[in-house]
Amino acid sequence: MKSRMSAKLEASSAAFDVPKGYLPVYVGESEKKRFVIPISYLNQPSFQDLLIQAEEEFGFDHPIGGLTIPCREVIFIDLTAQLGGS
Repeated sequence: MKSRMSAKLEASSAAFDVPKGYLPVYVGESEKKRFVIPISYLNQPSFQDLLIQAEEEFGFDHPIGGLTIPCREVIFIDLTAQLGGS
């Protein structure tokens, strides 16, 4: 049985023609940039911290149509580079 968040993420992914196993996220403090990341990142504690921030600031229903993460782009890129190497 899929969680509500998982179902929303899959619907969002389908809308943007994202490869299976990935999801789009929007990152930035004012101007948002779209990234496509592996779903496996959602299980990483450091990434979950960002998800908590996103939920607190935006909830999981955001007008852009995807998950929005409220952090500086450079921080997000550093984090994903670390996760990609592990």
